[in-house]
Amino acid sequence: MQNLEDIAQVEGVDGVFIGPSDLAASLGHLGNPGHPDVQNAIQEAIEKLNKLGKAGGILTTDITAARKYLEWGFIFVASALDIQLLMAGLKNALHDVQA
Repeated sequence: MQNLEDIAQVEGVDGVFIGPSDLAASLGHLGNPGHPDVQNAIQEAIEKLNKLGKAGGILTTDITAARKYLEWGFIFVASALDIQLLMAGLKNALHDVQA
């Protein structure tokens, strides 16, 4: 995070994606992206990105957190993992076949 502004200002960089789990681990809160230290760092990051006119992105599978991140100013919020979407589709297909 200490190099966020430098990274964001590299020519050709239009946005920066924040990985909450990676950030949590690097801040000493492995497995706890909801920790206040992590959330503060995320909020500081999006504030910096918005001031620089860069799009901020983030991943969360928690809908409440997704809404909060959008309110904070993130432009794109990934709210599901590919494996979750695949499993949901497979369950629906199985249900349809068994019905």
